Amino acid sequence: MNDPDGRDDQLDELIHRVDLDGLVRLVDARCESRDWEGLRRVRDRARAAAATGRQLWPATTLASYRLALLAPAPWAAEAVDHGGRFTLGPLTEVVAQHHSWSDLSPHLDTGPTGRYVAHERGLRGEEIHEHELERFAPVIDIPATPRPWEPDYPVAVYHDSHAEFPAPPWPTGLSRVTPSAAERLDDPAFDDAVRHLLSGWTADSEGHARTVCVEGDAAAAVAVLDVATVRLVEIGTTDAIAWLGWAGASGGAHGRRRGAAAGRDGAWWVLGAIGELHDQWPPTDHDVTSVLDDLRWWWWSDAHEPQGWTLRLVVEDVVDGVAWAIDAGDQRF
Repeated sequence: MNDPDGRDDQLDELIHRVDLDGLVRLVDARCESRDWEGLRRVRDRARAAAATGRQLWPATTLASYRLALLAPAPWAAEAVDHGGRFTLGPLTEVVAQHHSWSDLSPHLDTGPTGRYVAHERGLRGEEIHEHELERFAPVIDIPATPRPWEPDYPVAVYHDSHAEFPAPPWPTGLSRVTPSAAERLDDPAFDDAVRHLLSGWTADSEGHARTVCVEGDAAAAVAVLDVATVRLVEIGTTDAIAWLGWAGASGGAHGRRRGAAAGRDGAWWVLGAIGELHDQWPPTDHDVTSVLDDLRWWWWSDAHEPQGWTLRLVVEDVVDGVAWAIDAGDQRF
């Protein structure tokens, strides 16, 4: 039984028996009855039980996730601030699915989570004014509301017990090309930007990421990656940026998902490296569009069809005659 003073005999008995199945059913029941205080007790007492060696973190994780996804804004914001390490996605992204920024912001603390939540809401179509973010830690310093030159980034769809992480439409119609000779150039800013973008694949999972910069065209850049058979298809700028954002949001096959806000931030940083915009950050729309006007983007492949998580982009500055290529993947399941 439960009482207003926090007694919860049913919950305490399930924790004493380390009954995970029973705890999952209890989480479901409390969501159904909208007993958010009771659901928070599940989270807190299952978490506390870990100190005694009882492995109840799945119950803690599920309760945290459901609070962020389903509970009213005060409860959901509190769940985000308490974190959820093993949830289906970052709670800053989960909470943004059903809650508006105006409802959440008064209840979020001043740490970094608030700014991430604002950016996730911006990606879902809510207009976020920068003055509203002044009290939150400046962990992302690009505008929270996407700019006119940006794509519609794919966003996660969270359900009670599973999630969907859509990717941009897969490029088709690749044609084989014969690359010309090219001189390899050093571009540490681009290398570092892509490394940061794909850290979820490489540091937290078992993926790889290679980059190259050349004086030459797109096909030549791919060839420098030691690709014997180069196939290319040109894609639009917004499609390319969407792919960058998708890759940065993902954790690859085994890593923890970073969220669409982090992916978009990483995509901006890659564009900043290409356009040498890092010195005055964030760049203006005019600065970015001036760079984008000179770029052409391709999706590339070799003789084999890619599997798993794949990012194979090549971009050419048609004015300066420089091209950059990315070869990244995480194909181990």
